[in-house]
Amino acid sequence: MLQEQDIMDVLKQIKDPDLKKSIVETDGVRDIRIKDGDNVSLKIALAKTGTGAQMQVQQNIVSVVKEAGASQVGLRFEELSKEETQQHGEPEAQEDDDGSLLSENNPVNFIAVASGKGGVGKSTVTANLAVALAREGKKVGIIDADIYGFSIPDMMGIENRPTVEGDKIHPVERYGVKVISMGFFVEDNAPVIWRGPMLGKMLTNFFNEVTWGDLDYLILDLPPGTGDIALDVHSMLPESDEIIVTTPHATAAFVAARAGAMAIKSNHRVLGVIENMAYYESKSGEKEYVFGQGGGERLSEELKVELLGQIPLGQPTIDDDDFAPSVYEREHPIGKMYENIATHVIERKEGARVKSPFE
Repeated sequence: MLQEQDIMDVLKQIKDPDLKKSIVETDGVRDIRIKDGDNVSLKIALAKTGTGAQMQVQQNIVSVVKEAGASQVGLRFEELSKEETQQHGEPEAQEDDDGSLLSENNPVNFIAVASGKGGVGKSTVTANLAVALAREGKKVGIIDADIYGFSIPDMMGIENRPTVEGDKIHPVERYGVKVISMGFFVEDNAPVIWRGPMLGKMLTNFFNEVTWGDLDYLILDLPPGTGDIALDVHSMLPESDEIIVTTPHATAAFVAARAGAMAIKSNHRVLGVIENMAYYESKSGEKEYVFGQGGGERLSEELKVELLGQIPLGQPTIDDDDFAPSVYEREHPIGKMYENIATHVIERKEGARVKSPFE
């Protein structure tokens, strides 16, 4: 059975990346709890939190504690006090990075994908829109900003994790799309129990400390509704377009209008509406409107924007050798719909002739 001292012994090899000292030496191990003999919960204090280096520390801690015999490792982080950091040596100041995605000079097009409620397929739209843009030759990234309900890695069949070098995180790439998600930094699909300020720092880190390279489009999968995380994203971005996802159901469209209103109030543009799960098409070609009709049209009229697409219920062809449970191949009828939407987005953003995606 694991003992507290066993944990302290293995944590001696973990260094605070800014102070260059063991987290045991800096008194950074705030709390150790062991439940059921091998379920370990830790509270760790670092000189700086919300950085790429913290993510590397997180992965290292999980690794060494599991090697010591833990079956699960839960982590919480906080910052050392100013007095503590002074006692152990001030961390080096970081130079401003003019290459940040949030720099005014960065030409990337931000597109936030939002919804009023969960379960409408917002993340599916995000993944497939990003892949469709990449298939059109664009350099695309995704920030899975749905911190509590992250799903993009699973939907895209991503099994690798980002690598970290110093303070820089290298995103995972699949289907030509660079992806970063909170899902990469939790263990075994564990729930995220961080408080708002820490999550805000993590989002800032996703913008500033990931080696995105040159991007044409950065797609953000926002959490549903109009909560703190969505507000943080809206306040961080210098400017952004937004796509609102709804289903045909009247209630889904009603609550989705709040997300659109939030975008407008934060001086972001609503690019359009996508109605997901619009209908089910049988093998005979007959359409069945299982969730009703008209929600997407009513929402686009209320927001005075275009209805970009009506995506039916469907399932991508599953390829066990190239597994991605939510990404449609280019030739699939629904894949072609996403291609039409992506082409329309490019036309809107890059000044080419605009035509309806339904033409």
